[in-house]
Parts: sequence; C-alpha cells; structure tokens
Amino acid sequence: MNQPNPAARSRTRRFLLQALYQAQLTGDDFDAVIDPFVADHNMKRADIDYFREVLKGIQDELETIRNLITARLDRGYEELDPIEKAILLIGTYELQSRIDIPYKVVINEAVELAKSFGATESFKYVNSVLDALAIDLRQTER
Repeated sequence: MNQPNPAARSRTRRFLLQALYQAQLTGDDFDAVIDPFVADHNMKRADIDYFREVLKGIQDELETIRNLITARLDRGYEELDPIEKAILLIGTYELQSRIDIPYKVVINEAVELAKSFGATESFKYVNSVLDALAIDLRQTER
C-alpha cells in the first residue's frame, strides 16, 4: 500500500478548507462542491482521492460530526466562524474516520490551518476542541 505524501495531504487540507468555506457561503452540500472545485483549481500536487473522500465523508456523517464538535464548544455551533467550522469539520472527520493518521498530526495540521487562515487566536480554540475530541475518539492512541 502506498504511503500518502505528507506535503500533498497538507495541500489537500488547504483545498478542503477552501471547499468547505465555499459550500458554507453558497449553502451547497459539501459533497456537491467536489467536482466544480476540482475543475476550477490546480490540484496537481494534492491528493484528489483524499479530497473527495473527506468531503463525501463529512457530508455523509455531518450530523454525527456536528454533534461531536458541539459537545466540546463553549458556544453554539452556528456561532463558529466559517473558517473555524471548516477546520473543525476536517479535524473531527479525521479523528473519527481516519485512525491511520495519528491524532497529533490531525491536531497539528488543523492548528496550522487556523494560524494561516483563521482569526488571530482561533488556533488555540481549534486546538482545545480537537484535543478534547481526541481524548474521546482516540483513547487507545493516547
């Protein structure tokens, strides 16, 4: 089995963030933006299969993922900034469904996205929510 390229996965997460943000603004289902997004962006150095898997997985498990996130928030889910929401959706999906990715990698990647694209201190909030979720979802790994 081929090991995923970490740099390609990081680039893919940036595209996932953009696609989830776009879907939130347009009101589209997350999996509905896959094909138009791929067509409109140069994703040659990204993992397009992973991009499709994550967006489809988030859409398929949206209620469960939202409930997991909401249980760890200090405010309502709808009050989250769209960037924070997108990052938490990606991170929660990976913690729940991609146990092949170490939880520390999931959290670190999410924090880096928040530092690059989120509000000034949002990375701390993203870190605390995903760290709490990792305790629930990755007990054996911790």
